[in-house]
This record gives sequence, C-alpha cells and structure tokens, in this order.
Amino acid sequence: MIDEPIQKMIMADHDNLIIPADLVANVMVTNDCYHAFLVLTKVRYSKVPVLDNDQHLCGLVSLSMITEHMLDTDHVASENLRRLTVADVMETDFRSIEDPTDLDEIMHLLIDNNFVPVVSDEKTFTGIITRRELLKRVNYLAHNLTKQYDVRPLLNSVKKISNG
Repeated sequence: MIDEPIQKMIMADHDNLIIPADLVANVMVTNDCYHAFLVLTKVRYSKVPVLDNDQHLCGLVSLSMITEHMLDTDHVASENLRRLTVADVMETDFRSIEDPTDLDEIMHLLIDNNFVPVVSDEKTFTGIITRRELLKRVNYLAHNLTKQYDVRPLLNSVKKISNG
C-alpha cells in the first residue's frame, strides 16, 4: 500500500494523468497491417491500442508485431501487409485498468509497459496513462515532498531496495 502523502501528491489532479482516447493514436481491428504500419511509423509510438467499431479495446499492436509477418526466408514481403488485418497480428494478452485512481496497480503495470490502457466497465477505451506522465509526477514528488510534509527518518528504518 502506498503511503497516503505520496498517493495524494502523485494523484493530485488525477484526471490529467489520463490522456483521453480522442487524443491517442489507435487502429481498428479490421484495418489492414499496411494501415497500422503507416500509423505506427507516422506517430512514432512503439505500440498503439486496437479498437472495434464500438470503441471497445481489443488489443495492442506494435511495429515489431507487424514486421515479423513481413519477413520471409529470403526477403521482406511487404505485400503481406495488405493481406493481413490488425486482428491477425495484435497482442490480446495485455492488462488494462478500469480505476485510474489505483496508483498501486498503475505503478505495477508501468514497470513493464510504456502505457496502461484505461477502459470503462463496459470495456470502452477511455484513454491511456503513460509511464512518462507518471514519472513527471514522481519527479514533482521527489522535489516537493518536504515542502508539503515534515519528513524525518525513524530509527533503524532504512531498507535496501530489491531488484525484484
């Protein structure tokens, strides 16, 4: 459990932690891989959400997922991009969150991901929380904690940080 002062400082104005869905580059599950390739190349994101016609989050797709299907034994088969849909190559085993105020879960997921998709309880895509945005808040915390709280060490309370 995250200490209350830290939770308060990081999650202050938590609505601005989420990048709204209408500002996030995405592709449709029915798009061909050529379209997804162009979107990913143009926006320069490593991965984008994949949505259906009802704006439900169906998966995530990256350039590496697409290019893997372009490689034949002796050449790059770019014609595969027109034949395959995003549904053929997307990642479906991923985590999303419904509660964008659960800092513990957000931090856990951002350890291994550049962003965490946020969905409604009906699985409608509502936005993303990025590692960058969270780190900006951690940076703020690191520079302002003692301006808002009286922090002092307890005897014998310093512990090593594990790599696990």
